[in-house]
Amino acid sequence: MDFFFDSLFSALQLVFSADPELMVIVGLSLRVSLTSTLIAGLLGVPLGFVIGFNSFRGKRVVITLLNTLLALPTVVIGLMVYTFISRRGALGALNLLYTPNAIIIGQVILIIPVITALTIAALSRIDDRYRRTALTLGADQFQTALVVLREARFGIVAAAVAAFGRVISEIGISMMLGGNARGFTRTMTTAMALEYDKGEFVLAVGLGIVLLTISLGMNTLLNYFQGRYAE
Repeated sequence: MDFFFDSLFSALQLVFSADPELMVIVGLSLRVSLTSTLIAGLLGVPLGFVIGFNSFRGKRVVITLLNTLLALPTVVIGLMVYTFISRRGALGALNLLYTPNAIIIGQVILIIPVITALTIAALSRIDDRYRRTALTLGADQFQTALVVLREARFGIVAAAVAAFGRVISEIGISMMLGGNARGFTRTMTTAMALEYDKGEFVLAVGLGIVLLTISLGMNTLLNYFQGRYAE
C-alpha cells in the first residue's frame, strides 16, 4: 500500500510541477490525436453525409461494413499501414515509418469509420420534414444539405469527440508505426507501457493521471453534446 501511495504522490508532483519530459509526451499525444481527428473529420463527415443523405443500392451493406470496421483492432491497422510505409513498401521512399506522420495516418484510418458511422446515425435522427420543407421553399440540394447538417451539428461534434477519445488512448498504432522514440514519437500510452516494462511507475502513473483527466473531459463534452442533440 505504501508503494502505491508513494508512486501516486510522486506522480502528482510530476504533473503539478509540469515535468518537462511529461509535458513533451503529453504535447505530442495531443498534437497527433488532434491532427488525426481533424483530418478524419474532414473526410468522415462528408462521407457520412453522402451515405446517410442519399438512397442507393447497397446502402445497408455499406453501413454494415462501416459498423464492422468500428471493431477493427489497432494492431491490424498498424500492420496494414506498416506494409505500405516500410522501406520495402509502396510508400517506403517517403520515409514515413517511425515518425509522428505515420501515427497520424494509422489513427486517421482507425477513426474514419467512427466519425462516418456516427454522422450517419446523427443524420438518421433528423426529421425528414426539415429536408422536405427546405425543398418546398425552393432550396437546392446544397442548401438543403446545409439545413440538415445544421440540425445534426451536435451529433456530428459528438462523433468528433468520440473519435478523439478513441485515438488519444490507443497504443497499437502508436507503438508499431511510431516506434516509441523519446521526444519524437513517444505518446502517453507507449510511454506508460515502456515505464511499466522498466519497473519505473512514477512517470507512468503521472501520464495515467493526465490521460484519465483528458478522458474525463472528453466524456463530459460527449455527454454535453449528446444531451443537446437529444433535446
